[in-house]
Amino acid sequence: MLEIIRQELEGLYGDEVLRDMSEIISLYEFYEGKGQDWTIPSDLDYKPTKKKTNWTKKLIKEEARFLFGKTPEFKIVSENEEGAQVVQEYVNKVLKDGLFSDKLVKGARDCFVGKRVALKLSGGAGQPIRVHFKPSLEFVFEPQDEDVDELQSIVFFYQMNQTEDKSKQRIWKQRYHMDNGRCRLNEGVYDGYGRLVEERFTDFDTGLSFIPAYVIINDGLTGDLKGESDVAELMDNQQAFNRLSSDDVDALRFNMFPQTVATNASEDSLKYIKIAPGALIDLQKSVEADGNADMKKLESQFSYGDKLEKTLSRAVTEMHEVLNVPRLNLDELKGVMTSGKSMKALYWQLVTRCEEKYTSWRPALEWMVWAIIEMTKAYNLESLPELPDMAIQVENIYPLLEDEQDEKLLDMQSINTQAMSRKTYLKKWNPAMDDAQADEELKQIALEKNLLEDSYMKGLDEGAGE
Repeated sequence: MLEIIRQELEGLYGDEVLRDMSEIISLYEFYEGKGQDWTIPSDLDYKPTKKKTNWTKKLIKEEARFLFGKTPEFKIVSENEEGAQVVQEYVNKVLKDGLFSDKLVKGARDCFVGKRVALKLSGGAGQPIRVHFKPSLEFVFEPQDEDVDELQSIVFFYQMNQTEDKSKQRIWKQRYHMDNGRCRLNEGVYDGYGRLVEERFTDFDTGLSFIPAYVIINDGLTGDLKGESDVAELMDNQQAFNRLSSDDVDALRFNMFPQTVATNASEDSLKYIKIAPGALIDLQKSVEADGNADMKKLESQFSYGDKLEKTLSRAVTEMHEVLNVPRLNLDELKGVMTSGKSMKALYWQLVTRCEEKYTSWRPALEWMVWAIIEMTKAYNLESLPELPDMAIQVENIYPLLEDEQDEKLLDMQSINTQAMSRKTYLKKWNPAMDDAQADEELKQIALEKNLLEDSYMKGLDEGAGE
């Protein structure tokens, strides 16, 4: 696979990408737990415990779950509300059919571990559009010279088999590149030496004016094409925790089985000692000894429990603080579980961290919806209305306890000020309700209102007649 990458990225930049990929492999190994191993001195007379508690994986999953555990809401906005609704329903169907919600959470994990992730769209004439997330070890890319946010080319690849013989290795490679405003595709299967084995597409015109992929960079600085890994920030504390907890197991084991010390005892009597409940020990004095024979247990008097507990707790707390994930337990949650505002306060730092990450993810998700619509039109997959003034909105939703009653009151105020429609209100607070049901409910509300008004006016007329 290295030959494939070298062919695509020559010179110093290619070498830098290879070094970065080597680091990313180490990051994934650490995330999975294998890379959290450590070297044991060879001169020990016992086998030390190796106990790993993978806080790193747990925290990365919590971060991704909080960010995308509830799938963002996509909204198509246009003056042509009916047309916007048609496009909206089509996009929602494409995402649902392609299991987008599950892929989004996993893609976020890959981004947090491997520094970056590629959002890729596939599909064509007669083929449905699907959304994919590719980890950083399965693609390389080249931005445009004048705009690093736009792709000039991107190459996807993966190894199709696991053989050591390079001539029998099979590597799938797919390359998109821009040529005079058109996106072209080259695809084929190669061996481990980078030699073409099977050609599938050569300079194929995809019919698109853009590359159907978007690279999302995790954190980093201006112009950073690599990104940063959240795993790297957790490594030191994770390693310290594993080693200390392993040493604690060994220390406990040694204290449970203290050493037996015999003084002035003969070797012959020691040979026949049996360690068993109620066993009788016939301890004989050695001929050469001056004092009496004696036997006792040697136990450590060192007390480290409280200090160790504090050190381990501090390591875990620091890992939580690095990712701004609150460390909560039942005692800390007493008295706040009934308050949505209190829960928001506890998660505020994580919310702000996720909002920062959304500055990279939101443009990518907006682009994704736009690209789905453009590819649908290019490949005539569905007849969609033209919306020249179309705008795409992405609303992130965090899995926090809400003060539902307060939110309903705010929504009612929005209805009164005509900032929200009654239909939107009904669908928001009744997720199972579709457009037809909402329209029927609104008709029923209007009918009942008219009946009440007619009844009231009739009563007034009868009273006036008397």
